Amino acid sequence: MKKELISQMLQALWLPRLIEEKMLILLRQGKISKWFSGIGQEAISVGATLAMEKDEFILPMHRNLGVFTTRNIDLFQLFCQFQGKKEGFTKGRDRSFHFGTMKHHIVGMISHLGPQLGIACGIALAEKIEKSQKSVLVFSGDGGASEGDFHEALNVASVWKLPVIFVIENNQWGLSTPSKEQFNCKQFIDKGIGYGMKTAQVDGNDILKVYECIESVKLEQKKNPEPFLVEALTFRMRGHEEASGTKYYPKGLQEKWGIKDPILKLEKLALEKNIISKSNMEKQKEEIKNNINNAWKKAFSTPKLVANLETELTDVYKEFLPEENSITENKKELRFIDAISQGLYQAMEKYSDSIIMGQDIAEYGGVFKVTDGFLEKFGKDRVRNTPLCESAIVGAALGLSLKNRKAIMEMQFADFATVGFNQIVNNLAKLHYRWGQNADVVIRMPTGAGVGAGPFHSQSNEAWFFHTPGLKIVYPSNPEDAKGLMTAAIEDPNPVMIFEHKALYRSLTADVAEDYFTTPIGKAKLIQEGKELSIITYGMGVHWSKKIVEEMNISVDILDLRTLLPLDEKAIFKSVVKTNKVLIVHEDSMTGGIGGELSSLINENCFENLDAPITRCASLDTPVPFADELEKQFLANNTIKEKIEFLINY
Repeated sequence: MKKELISQMLQALWLPRLIEEKMLILLRQGKISKWFSGIGQEAISVGATLAMEKDEFILPMHRNLGVFTTRNIDLFQLFCQFQGKKEGFTKGRDRSFHFGTMKHHIVGMISHLGPQLGIACGIALAEKIEKSQKSVLVFSGDGGASEGDFHEALNVASVWKLPVIFVIENNQWGLSTPSKEQFNCKQFIDKGIGYGMKTAQVDGNDILKVYECIESVKLEQKKNPEPFLVEALTFRMRGHEEASGTKYYPKGLQEKWGIKDPILKLEKLALEKNIISKSNMEKQKEEIKNNINNAWKKAFSTPKLVANLETELTDVYKEFLPEENSITENKKELRFIDAISQGLYQAMEKYSDSIIMGQDIAEYGGVFKVTDGFLEKFGKDRVRNTPLCESAIVGAALGLSLKNRKAIMEMQFADFATVGFNQIVNNLAKLHYRWGQNADVVIRMPTGAGVGAGPFHSQSNEAWFFHTPGLKIVYPSNPEDAKGLMTAAIEDPNPVMIFEHKALYRSLTADVAEDYFTTPIGKAKLIQEGKELSIITYGMGVHWSKKIVEEMNISVDILDLRTLLPLDEKAIFKSVVKTNKVLIVHEDSMTGGIGGELSSLINENCFENLDAPITRCASLDTPVPFADELEKQFLANNTIKEKIEFLINY
């Protein structure tokens, strides 16, 4: 080991330790709100980071301050982050290490342990496709490795042979729970066998061994891209976070590990080998302390942020102004499903960096055959079958987007989104708001009832996501919009969910422009004009409403929302003000459905224009039943006529 490297390691170890010592004082003074200590574990963060190239991605956690400092993050900005200042990485919107910085090739964590592992798979997939020979390093604690995301990510990385280095910091405690209550195996490297993955175990308190281990793994990955599971054995000297303390530790345990401190170990080696003198060591530490203090004073004296309502609202989404394009007259009759497929195909032609992933979507063409023939056109790198692991694949899609690729995921059924729910609502939706990074991900969601598929393949679950700022949700009702909203979703750099009604796939046809075009997201469409009533609806509700209005021979506005988030409030209010009566129709159950929000919006903005109560028509508040007779009774179209008559006669 070169003397220069040992000297560099000393500097790199001292910096996070001295920052921590400063932060613990400031925490007691109430000048920062929370602290997760990595004291005693710095060798893992620092050693691993030094072994990685500067343009290789690292996904750290809350005990990996050494990753940030070794990547030379500006201390002033870091300290502003800890204080919730505007000059921090998240502009005061998140705390501690919940941020990333593309400049330093760092992707930060969220509080839910595990999602970062799937993101690492997506970044590594991009590196593999680009043949960059770069590795991706992602951290997990031993406690966090109990999460389902751990299994999903390791399985995906192994199946796809991705150059990910999964570093498990085994510090033996998950908050107050010891390892023996977290997992029932002797060591983490044993888990690698089940994934067909190479493993390595290293003394996490010896920075030289950590460095050599990661360097060795990287060399192997350059020759043959495949994942490694590295278990770094260490101990958490302080509490999970400072407020929780360490009273639950057995007596003498901290003292036992205290003598294995990684800094003491390296300092001893450096002195023995005459790499540095004791006096020079103290001098360098003082210089580091002065730099820390100066950066802290500057950050502390920076004025508190002033809340700006406009900035807060506009930063939820990445700004995007789509190019205007008109629908050509060159049209062909297409089924709903064929229009979706054509839009997807043409968008993937337009964006050569796009990738679609999902269960059975390659050779088989997907369970609904939307991607039939895509593999032959775009190849296996861009049309990828996935294991059954929705969370890891949503995470991988986000990872691909961080590498400036457009990622599309087919959720085989909308119902299965529950398994990837955390990634969608906490990672995709919040990323731009938190640290300004786009999540260029489209999730296709076959949805809806009426096909006898029962409680777990028929749900209308758009309301679950409608509540989440940062997502965009589109729900086409016809082939033309199905194609145009698909292409628009892929163009948009924000996360977009597309709900596609399964019962419309092969039952509905219409003329659709064969050339590439987009339908604007956020714009409703008045598909029928009338005077007596406004029906606000979307998806299958459009067809139910059209049929019953025609049967009743009445004059009605039918407004197809097309986009649920963001809503076209202007179009809604315009129709209601004109007709003075409104019926809201959706297939989802009544309670907690989107109709409740629409009703409130109309009440608050159009109350004086109403001549009758705002009325909702929705499906029963039960799970979706299987038997045909029960499903027909369940669906909202049973009561539309009755509610229209009530409003017209009011």
